[in-house]
Amino acid sequence: MAILNVTPDSFSDGGTIANPNAAAEAACAAVNAGAAILDIGGESTRPGALRVEASEQILRVVPAIRAIRAACGPRPFITIDTTSAEVASAALETGADAINDVSAGLDDPGMLALAAAKRCGIVLMHRLRPPERDSYSDRYATAPVYANVAAEVCKHLAGRADAALRAGVDRASIVLDPGLGFGKTVEQNLALIGQTRALTELGFPVLSGLSRKSFTARAGGLGAESRPVDRLPATLALSLICARLGARILRVHDVHLHAVLLHTAGL
Repeated sequence: MAILNVTPDSFSDGGTIANPNAAAEAACAAVNAGAAILDIGGESTRPGALRVEASEQILRVVPAIRAIRAACGPRPFITIDTTSAEVASAALETGADAINDVSAGLDDPGMLALAAAKRCGIVLMHRLRPPERDSYSDRYATAPVYANVAAEVCKHLAGRADAALRAGVDRASIVLDPGLGFGKTVEQNLALIGQTRALTELGFPVLSGLSRKSFTARAGGLGAESRPVDRLPATLALSLICARLGARILRVHDVHLHAVLLHTAGL
């Protein structure tokens, strides 16, 4: 899954896609590099990011999706990265195939109903708190408290999957995301990665989204002020662990290198 943020403030690639033509160019390059899914987002979910009105998100993502479909055709599978049912609906109408909701349908009570009505896929992610009240994994003044981070994440996502099923979403349309980097310390993120297989035992495909995040820097021996692009070696190593433990989707910035890694590893 290639990350394509049409935002000015995402932590790694904010501002790099400035217009629909740039989005189409980046999308086609990602597909040629090996991406099976394009994840389009119009609102940053980095720690401390402020909310973006649905109308502004739509202005960002709809022209981008339209341009991507015109340039790349029907081949790439497109997800819309949003917690707003209004934004998701507009994106689906424009050509997106599925929803990637970091709130797991909790921010907008209409999201699960929308996924059911559209008969589309949905990614349900765990997070401890909204981005505007969160911190980078290596900068918590007070660490998030979990008795057992993997068990609690599994319990939460099992509940959200059940809510989606009760809303009418098809079981085969649900993907679970442990929310690496969202409300977890460096150590909690690494513990959660180590328990990826426990999450797969819930019976849904698992998405891993750790690309260039702050905890990968610390895991790779880099300091807190490292640039996101410098975190590639640790990102690749941790992504490979996730894949070996059963993650079926890797959400990444560096598509080609991940595709080569997975091919070389026989995954």
